[in-house]
Amino acid sequence: MAKYLKKGISEEESRAADQRVQQVVSQIIEDIRNQGDEAVRAYSERFDGWSPERFRLSQPEIENLIASLPEQTIEDIKFAQDQVWRFAEKQREALQDIEVETLPGVVLGHKNIPVNSVGCYIPGGRYPMVASAHMSVLTAKVAGVPRVAACTPPLNGAPPAATVAAMALGGADEIYILGGVQALAAMALGTESIEPVDMLVGPGNRYIAEAKRQLFGDVGIDLLAGPTEVLVIADETADAEMVATDLLGQAEHGPESRAILITTSKTLARATMDEIERQLKVLPTADVAGQAWRNYGQVIVVDSREEAVAEADRLAIEHVQVLTKDPDYFLENLTNYGSLFLGPETNVAYGDKVIGTNHTLPTRRAARYTGGLWVGKFIKTVTYQKCTPAASVMIGEYCSRLCELEGFMAHKAQADLRVRRFRL
Repeated sequence: MAKYLKKGISEEESRAADQRVQQVVSQIIEDIRNQGDEAVRAYSERFDGWSPERFRLSQPEIENLIASLPEQTIEDIKFAQDQVWRFAEKQREALQDIEVETLPGVVLGHKNIPVNSVGCYIPGGRYPMVASAHMSVLTAKVAGVPRVAACTPPLNGAPPAATVAAMALGGADEIYILGGVQALAAMALGTESIEPVDMLVGPGNRYIAEAKRQLFGDVGIDLLAGPTEVLVIADETADAEMVATDLLGQAEHGPESRAILITTSKTLARATMDEIERQLKVLPTADVAGQAWRNYGQVIVVDSREEAVAEADRLAIEHVQVLTKDPDYFLENLTNYGSLFLGPETNVAYGDKVIGTNHTLPTRRAARYTGGLWVGKFIKTVTYQKCTPAASVMIGEYCSRLCELEGFMAHKAQADLRVRRFRL
């Protein structure tokens, strides 16, 4: 039976926070829906202190920002994007159009068509989230999306040069220095200066996730990727330093980040909790990571690896790091997770920044029903049908009887017309 050595805030407190966020987001979206650019500018100035002459960067501005970066930074960005491109391209190749003759003269098929326009949100504010540009902009372009608009907030009152470089090198067609809910609403609804998109993608905080939820319907979304989460599954073969490091590596994202340990070793659990406190004394981002750990950190001791699987699947966490003597057991048996990191040789930071898999992943138990962002999220699989005259008569006779069974007489008339027209 699972035993909690540490619990985070209660579900009641979390729900109350969600309700406050919903109200704020709803008001911002409604204002932008009604007032367009005027509301976008007002919220940008209020939340980010940012009100430039125009939010969209010109090509010379983009080129100057790229030129301001060290050559090594550009090389590193290109390396990371090569890895993301390579994996995404293989995923795209796996999506095949099909056409099959299911009965004599009956041809069915499907086509994979990219959406026409996508709005990519690249988070910023506390940190310049350079890697999020690879994950959204670049992946959309691999999928074949013709128009990609990308938004990121200013950093210290200026465009974040490295993020802009990643957006541009990833293939963004439009780059806006605009953050928060106002950026998502502007892309989704359109304003006088921003053409609306068909789909929104990208991770973010509670406000960003809630904005995507409320805007769904006006546009499509990838998934609800809110404050980040990590689960470390460890046994007695793991060491506390690595476990603590991997937990704090995600906790530093923000004060609402969840970091959870499931272990079969009570000794390791205690040692990890002590090690986290030691590392927080020297970690440069301890102000954020420490708050996240205090409020959202959990330590769970289980009796067996089977129980670890059951508990992990119940939690359905975004990132799952496996530090056990047999990591492949969890690859074979876990079903609810965003992305899996197997063994001490890999870690979530690799996935977040450079290894090639996508880091926009499901949070808040959404891993029960969806995976993360990938080229397939940008593609519509649409079907078509064709019949020969003889096949239309044969299918039409079945269809006529089934329509009458359900009382759909106008449907029946469609079938009967074909039977009369095409019967030899």
